[in-house]
Amino acid sequence: MKALIQRVKRASVTIDGELYSKIGHGLLVFLGVENGDEKFNAEKLAEKIVNLRIFEDENEKMNLSLKDVNGEMLVVSQFTLCGDCKKGTRPSFDKAAVPNIANDLYEYFINNVNERNIKVKTGKFRAMMDVELVNDGPVTFWLEK
Repeated sequence: MKALIQRVKRASVTIDGELYSKIGHGLLVFLGVENGDEKFNAEKLAEKIVNLRIFEDENEKMNLSLKDVNGEMLVVSQFTLCGDCKKGTRPSFDKAAVPNIANDLYEYFINNVNERNIKVKTGKFRAMMDVELVNDGPVTFWLEK
């Protein structure tokens, strides 16, 4: 399971010209589910992201977590994170989980974040989405579990 996380001032998802979801200050999480990923991976990744100390404290040090700043999370499923670009010029998506398994783990990840008392919004699985964000920093991290 892979996640590209960005600290944001705000972020939103629009589908077919209609606002689908939005958050204020918090994290935008692009989530990729790979073959072999299990609920355990989603649990560990949710725990890591919620508690990752990437928000600034009063001394401008990255010392606070999403929980500490009462931030929100927008989770967008993105199978292209599982793409392999090592050979040729066309990505291979052989490592990406099949849609039904990926969606189940995507939903499981979201539920795990909710259980940690974080306000979570989502994109729509397998939809074409316009994702807008105002990056805060910018601060971006790549995580794998």
